[in-house]
Amino acid sequence: MKITDIKIGFISIPLKTPFKTALRTVNSVDDVIIKIETDTGHVGYGEAPPTGVVTGDTTGAIIGAIDNHIRKSLVGRKIENFENIMNILDNSVVKNTSAKAAVDIALYDLYGQMYNAPIYKILGGHSREIITDITISVNDPEEMAKDSIDAVRRGYRTLKIKVGKNPKLDIKRIKAIRDAVGYDVDLRIDANQGWKPKEAIKILRNMEDAGFNIEFVEQPVIADDLEGLKLVTDNINIPVLADESVFSPKDAIKIIQMRAADFVNIKLMKTGGIKNALKICSVAEIYGVECMIGCMLESKISVTAAAHLAGAKSIITKIDLDGPVLCREDPIEGGAIFDEYKIMLNDEPGFGFKKINGVKWRDEHTEEKALAY
Repeated sequence: MKITDIKIGFISIPLKTPFKTALRTVNSVDDVIIKIETDTGHVGYGEAPPTGVVTGDTTGAIIGAIDNHIRKSLVGRKIENFENIMNILDNSVVKNTSAKAAVDIALYDLYGQMYNAPIYKILGGHSREIITDITISVNDPEEMAKDSIDAVRRGYRTLKIKVGKNPKLDIKRIKAIRDAVGYDVDLRIDANQGWKPKEAIKILRNMEDAGFNIEFVEQPVIADDLEGLKLVTDNINIPVLADESVFSPKDAIKIIQMRAADFVNIKLMKTGGIKNALKICSVAEIYGVECMIGCMLESKISVTAAAHLAGAKSIITKIDLDGPVLCREDPIEGGAIFDEYKIMLNDEPGFGFKKINGVKWRDEHTEEKALAY
């Protein structure tokens, strides 16, 4: 099975409601889709969201990395030489983790097709069904309480609450949600780097004193402030999850060895795909540190890939893969089944994608079109 081309397309999927965090507000999933074609007729699909405020990857950067570096390195290569081909991808361009992730996902899709097996079974086969939380966007306390009640009515038992905008209001937000849903529902909070270290300690101690029973806090301080992250971890009882601070396996090792956080969050768009995500899983297993797997605002293509990784590895104990259920429609035929909080992995070869509707495919060899994006 030899790679003959890598095609680029674009998809736009409206969200049910605006997605609001301390970093940004988004109304639709606007992602780059890639399709790897082969001489056997098999096709592998991948996806990359342009999340500049987190990864630094814009739409133009993703396209440029694929057009100018990745395609040239991979066309003509055989999927059978998988380890070699993944190393070539990883070294084809510095950083550009989202572009690499899209191609990595498509390559794994083809790898599973070649061996006629779903990826979660190839990688470990821990569990076919996984349970995700759902994100509650940052808004006024009353609106967040209403959104939380709606989520619980739909069956969610774990809510991930966005905070990090206006510390005093953050306390009111969590109180309003706890008062609305009670204590049988787990609450996770995500500050998206929104607090300073001492500020985070004060806020989180107040939440502890109020008895809000927070499962963990995600990325309370700016990503590159590992000392500040450790200061928070050392001075509160609520467990701390490192997210934006963890891109690579080296990042995970440093954070774990520093004891800067209690858990680490894996996202394929940060790691550059499944290959490096597996390395983080191995690091976490060595140190006995549990992992969470999350996603950006992505469609079912890349979230299916993340779900297969979660289904493969028992070290991934926390799931934050709600991207597809936040979308107003699902243009992807095949892949994992996202039924609110339940994610059922498919047993078709690879990731099991059958058809991607609504993609505007670009002739990536036409310079005028390339320059238009």
